[in-house]
Amino acid sequence: MMTRILIIITTEPQKGKAKEISKLLIENKLAACISFKDISSIYFWDNEIHSSNEIELSIKSTIENRDLIIKILKDESSYELPQIIFKEFNSDKDYFNWIKSNVS
Repeated sequence: MMTRILIIITTEPQKGKAKEISKLLIENKLAACISFKDISSIYFWDNEIHSSNEIELSIKSTIENRDLIIKILKDESSYELPQIIFKEFNSDKDYFNWIKSNVS
């Protein structure tokens, strides 16, 4: 049995917007769980170095939902160019089954 899950990581500048996006994904059964982490970032944008505090979202879902989640993140993100990175992971069978049972 395949027990590969998808984790997508993105960032948002404000916790309220991060929660709004998360609620949208959970309510539409595209993600089973989304974790938040406060982070500090330094990055190059518009020919300048920027520093900011952000919320990192770790979105747990199935591989089949990847493209739709990415579309929603691009549409809903506060950023002109949102960070959207993802990877497939092997998972414990029970955790995989829990994710499968909570997404469409």
